[in-house]
Amino acid sequence: MPYTPIVATLGFVLSPDRGEVLMVHRNARPEDHQLGKYNGLGGKLEADEDIVAGMRREIHEEAGIDCQAMQLRGSVSWPGFGKHGEDWLGFIFTITAFTGTPFERNPEGTLEWVPIARLPDLPMWEGDRHFLPMVFDEDPRPFHGVMPYRDGRMVSWRYSRI
Repeated sequence: MPYTPIVATLGFVLSPDRGEVLMVHRNARPEDHQLGKYNGLGGKLEADEDIVAGMRREIHEEAGIDCQAMQLRGSVSWPGFGKHGEDWLGFIFTITAFTGTPFERNPEGTLEWVPIARLPDLPMWEGDRHFLPMVFDEDPRPFHGVMPYRDGRMVSWRYSRI
């Protein structure tokens, strides 16, 4: 059976000193299957977009800022991750320079600057704890992982770096 995931971007906007990251605290919509969790910014790719254009659009829509410099840090395939078991494939970026002032909130929740060292203390998807260290590490090689989900829970994690 062919793999036909929802293609998405996930971006982590870094502060100028690179010590903090802009996160959304998903606290705005009671029906949100991510309610209460912290996450980076991003969303589904549109049919006429490449992943860089999609990431720029999502950051602008969700935070009101424009990306000036970004780096692809990796990709994760999330079979079964969606609210109804849909498969997702995400391209993960760091945004290291931007113009504008981030919104205080968006329709998903409150935007907060969080020290990178404090990320492990936040409520987030269980699986994020496996790949987030690679998003912020000094290794220049991108990572590419597979993280199946079943019934809203991570089943396993494996990755390669090239």
